[in-house]
Amino acid sequence: MSKPLIVDVHTHVYPPAYMAMLRSRKTVPYVHDPSDNTPPRLIILSSDDDPSIPLDQRGRPVDSSYSDIRVKLSFMKKHGINCSVISLANPWLDFLPSADAPGWAEKINDDIEATCAKVNADADPNGVKALSEKYTLFAFGALPLSASDPAVIVNEIKRLATLPHIRGVIMGTGGLGAGLDDPRLDPIWGGSGRDEAATGRYGHVLPLALGFPLETTIAVTRMLLSGVFDRFSGLQVLLAHSGGTLPFLAGRIESCILHERKFAANGGEVQGPRRSIWDVLQTNIYLDSVVYSAAGLKAAAAAGSADRLMFGTDHPFFPPLDDVDGEWPSVTTNYQAIDDFQGENKDGQEAILGGNAARILNLK
Repeated sequence: MSKPLIVDVHTHVYPPAYMAMLRSRKTVPYVHDPSDNTPPRLIILSSDDDPSIPLDQRGRPVDSSYSDIRVKLSFMKKHGINCSVISLANPWLDFLPSADAPGWAEKINDDIEATCAKVNADADPNGVKALSEKYTLFAFGALPLSASDPAVIVNEIKRLATLPHIRGVIMGTGGLGAGLDDPRLDPIWGGSGRDEAATGRYGHVLPLALGFPLETTIAVTRMLLSGVFDRFSGLQVLLAHSGGTLPFLAGRIESCILHERKFAANGGEVQGPRRSIWDVLQTNIYLDSVVYSAAGLKAAAAAGSADRLMFGTDHPFFPPLDDVDGEWPSVTTNYQAIDDFQGENKDGQEAILGGNAARILNLK
């Protein structure tokens, strides 16, 4: 019996050039190399950059799994993943000075494209070939969102469209710094501000479990309210972490919109969204499966549809805590959630595991 195609649409890489750039910085975000031969530390939250915390303990360790593509391929082999759609991870390029952003975006996107091409062609002389015979890579490009002229960002999108292995772009919820409902993003859609959850007493549980998903929920709801999906009805967005709480709260959001007195539909002066959130979820939005439970997947499928769900791992985040060479619970729990959600529906399982991504992203 043949195994299903498995495509990981939520998996990250920090290319060597990106790591070198972060090492050159002394303010958040930056990378610190300890003197005791332990892995570098990545500091991306201002709350982690506390002078009372020893420098060698700030942020999170970033080992070779973040930047060495051979480690990524080994991870894929261990977990039966045939294809990964890699992307830069938080904090992307959003922190760069305006003048520097376009050059770094082009450099890093070219680096990622070259990596995909090298792996897919089995042409790397440094050990990738032995692992890549059955594994392929595609990518989402990064954007120079801090560039002063939106036309610069649009030009990079147009350039990315010419690169053979790029299948979209990745963007945080901050957009150009004022959320995804910012009218300045219209040229980008055509071609929410960040509040960090508290760390300290509870470590990174609140920002990772609640902060990022709630950011997604708020940012996309703001896009809906501002009419982004009305103006750009063909816009296709893949939301991380199964859309945060958007599938669960969609009905409540729709009810509040219908009853909002400021909206023109109820006699107010603000237009309000013309399309329902249900229509947008079923037409414009795709969701990854990085929610780790059948209950979450059921909500995601009920709000949109199961044929708009795609498997993801969030690698290299959430590694095993004990057996560093063992399976990753963050991956196996996703496999189990998909199995529990679909039950005996093998076609449904295979669609979420890879068939949907292959169709939607035109992976060959």
